[in-house]
Amino acid sequence: MSQGAPGTPPSKVFLEALSHSLSCPGSSGYGYALGESTLRSAFAEEMKTVYGREIDVTQDDIAITAGCNMAFVATVMCLADPGDEIILPVPWYFNHQMSLNLLGIKTVPLYTRSDEGFLPSTSDCEKLINSRTKAIALVTPNNPTGAIYPPGLISKFAELAQKHKIALVLDETYRDFVDTMPPHTLFSAFQIEKSSLSWRSSIIHLFSFSKSYCFPGHRLGLIAASPDLLKHVTTALDCLQICAPRPPQLALASPGLLSILRQSIQASAQTLKIRHNIFHTHLPPGWTIGSQGGYFAFVKHPFVGIPAITLCQRLAEELGVLSLPMQFFCDDSIGPDLESLGQSKKDWERWIRFSVANVSDDMIKQVCGRLHECERHLGLKAE
Repeated sequence: MSQGAPGTPPSKVFLEALSHSLSCPGSSGYGYALGESTLRSAFAEEMKTVYGREIDVTQDDIAITAGCNMAFVATVMCLADPGDEIILPVPWYFNHQMSLNLLGIKTVPLYTRSDEGFLPSTSDCEKLINSRTKAIALVTPNNPTGAIYPPGLISKFAELAQKHKIALVLDETYRDFVDTMPPHTLFSAFQIEKSSLSWRSSIIHLFSFSKSYCFPGHRLGLIAASPDLLKHVTTALDCLQICAPRPPQLALASPGLLSILRQSIQASAQTLKIRHNIFHTHLPPGWTIGSQGGYFAFVKHPFVGIPAITLCQRLAEELGVLSLPMQFFCDDSIGPDLESLGQSKKDWERWIRFSVANVSDDMIKQVCGRLHECERHLGLKAE
């Protein structure tokens, strides 16, 4: 339960379309840096099924990338220079933090609180903004915590970004796995101080095809942003990827295919919901779920004084349970900052990420059964 990967293969109808596109000689040539126009147009229409028919998104707002990590890298390269700052909620998605490090951009941690479901605070965030701040980057549903940011909270962050004239980068890789639609209303005009603003003024939306369409190996991601920003993104992508993989783009752009695949996405979302419920029901007493959603559940183990990184190693080596500890999703030097916010480092270090996506219902029950055995097999005492 360690990897955020789909637990089912791609839809048969997609694989058939992919086989057809692979057999076309033209799909082996270079493509446009921003992606196939047919897919950009089709996905602009598909977004209306998620965010509402009235949204203002066109193919000119969309770029197709070689995965969502590529989308993030190309975006931040166009927003910030070395020495500039981007705010990330903690726990953070480690690929985002590592990408900023590689680019020489300073990651500014915005600490969240377990007793608030790991939801970031706009008031805490505003205190971190200065003249070097170029963006706030959010992931919802969150990786690693699974926290689903309410539409109202997302709107508050959009207003904060607009107020300070910085970007709000919104990674919605897991957006298709929430109960309530739409996930937010940012793609419609929103109000700030009685003025109506286009989302293009500050919002940059990122999306991954890997999770919703179950083909992470084909590497497709997406940026939805102002065409003015995409001019610069084009330059970055031309250097980084030349073009995103063409066969899966052409397959997805097949007439009517995205509408057909929407049904399988909804089925996957329902399956994930059932698995989350199974995990919640069978988790041993003392193991506390702090937040849950998308692919992940964030759980505090009951063994005081045992860092999650130590316990996760023992779980893997002695009980065959793979999971990822909190320490993978934050800096090592978190103690003083946490304590200044009234949080205990020892409690913070006990959180573990479990993925419910790439395991069966029965395997989730087996994992929970092994967690029940921790005290007896590992010689640990729960609080």
